[in-house]
Amino acid sequence: MQGIEHRRDPGGWLVRHDAAMAAEAVANGDWPNKTVWTYAAERAAEHADRVQIIDNGVSLTCRQLVDRAQRLAGYLVASGLRCGDVISFQLPNWWEAAVITLAAAMTGVVVNPIVPINRDAELRHMIADARPRMIFIPDSFRGYSYTDMMRRLLPDSPDLRVIVVRGQAAGFESFDAILGQSSIFSPVATIDPDAVKLIMYTSGTTGRPKAVLHSHNSIHADSARMTKAMKLSPRHIAFCPSPVTHISGFLWALNMPWYGDIPVVMIDVWEPQTAFEAMRLQRCTLGVGATPFLQGLVDIASGGASLPDLEHYICGGAAVPPSLIYKAADVFPNCVPWRTFGSTETATLTCGPEARSMIRMGAETDGRLVGTQAKIIDVGTGLVAMPGAEGEILVRCSSMALGYARLEDNAEAYDEDGYFRMGDLGCIVEGDHFVCTGRKKDLIIRAGENISAKEIEDVLIRDEAVQDVAVVSMPNPRTGESICAFIVAAPDHLVDLALLTTLIASAGLARQKTPEHLILVSDLPRTPAGKIRKDQLRLAAAASAAS
Repeated sequence: MQGIEHRRDPGGWLVRHDAAMAAEAVANGDWPNKTVWTYAAERAAEHADRVQIIDNGVSLTCRQLVDRAQRLAGYLVASGLRCGDVISFQLPNWWEAAVITLAAAMTGVVVNPIVPINRDAELRHMIADARPRMIFIPDSFRGYSYTDMMRRLLPDSPDLRVIVVRGQAAGFESFDAILGQSSIFSPVATIDPDAVKLIMYTSGTTGRPKAVLHSHNSIHADSARMTKAMKLSPRHIAFCPSPVTHISGFLWALNMPWYGDIPVVMIDVWEPQTAFEAMRLQRCTLGVGATPFLQGLVDIASGGASLPDLEHYICGGAAVPPSLIYKAADVFPNCVPWRTFGSTETATLTCGPEARSMIRMGAETDGRLVGTQAKIIDVGTGLVAMPGAEGEILVRCSSMALGYARLEDNAEAYDEDGYFRMGDLGCIVEGDHFVCTGRKKDLIIRAGENISAKEIEDVLIRDEAVQDVAVVSMPNPRTGESICAFIVAAPDHLVDLALLTTLIASAGLARQKTPEHLILVSDLPRTPAGKIRKDQLRLAAAASAAS
């Protein structure tokens, strides 16, 4: 990989550096060479009393957030933390996460957000892997005691300092007490914007969670591209139900309010009616969230309620049915809803249409590639695919991560030109729009034929008898692999192989794409981000084949 090297950042992290891409990113403005703290300080100087974050109805101004971040930074420095050290937080969408992120940015400390749904096994792995000096947790949230969990984990990490947010627990420090007792920290040194600022773990759909490294600049690159592509300005107000511990929530709730000067409305527990009222009351102009969030809002609007200020809804993170986008456009007449495509490793790669007249592109594609170099590789030959043909997508962009924390994880993740292997199959249509057709590992190779699992799923889910579906490969001694469908049947409906055969035939698909095995389940296993755990389903299918 000419021009690409591994080197140490100021905090000692070993990162990938693509010199050519870095030069391009600085030249086109994607890398502003600032930290999020620099932007926050500028916003506070410009309009200290402007509300920048609304957390479950509680409004916080730039001045309040910056002041609290400086006090927390004082605590971090007094505790001996240095540039490159890690602090974790396993918090819901609370304003404290924004304060933690700002305090870390002004001191060069690296933040490691952890999804609240994770429990002992996941936490044990991440703490051992990221080696945080501190972790910020709730006392309890949604009926679960995080302090009890940490007491179970601390024997393995006795030096880890635990700070309890919105509560108190014996033996642990209190976030409120820290802010009340700490001195304000004034940065005396400039933090390198190319240094690691974020460690975020992948969802683990295909195996062990990997620690993704991002810099200040690579995170800003996403905000820069979205600001330009969507023509955003401080007049906009974002609604972000996406967890701040996922890449989309982190970008829109913890970075965009400062980079783009765009206030954000957050909620910590998804309840459609509450969310709808918050968006209406705060006059949110854009929303960011996965399929279930948009579906909930659409269901309410279908009853006659309205969100007249909503201009954009960005939907991604899990499969988005085209019908949902069309329905959203129908019930939100001033809005352009659209599907998007990206990953923890690359941030956002696509943007939807600018006008409602092009809503078809928002519903039937995953958006136009913005600021992204992409190539489609034929899975069989390993060569660049013909225009319009399906293959694996590889990308290179300014919001691409600095690699994984484990050097060995980088080996197969990039090609010789420094393009990241997304692991997704798809094709480029209508010039610059991408359509994702499935995961590369979703390919079922049956009797030498490559079969897309997603293509089959898209047919089956249309039938009213099928509430949810996932298609995976099952080992077969005759054909190598056969097709196995895991299905959640809709209430009062019968699903059997005869129905699946009829549906595939009616859709005009090849007979070879008919599932040969059906496993009825009450629900499908999912990651915290809502993606189906196909690794678990493949194991279940293999076990079924062996029985």
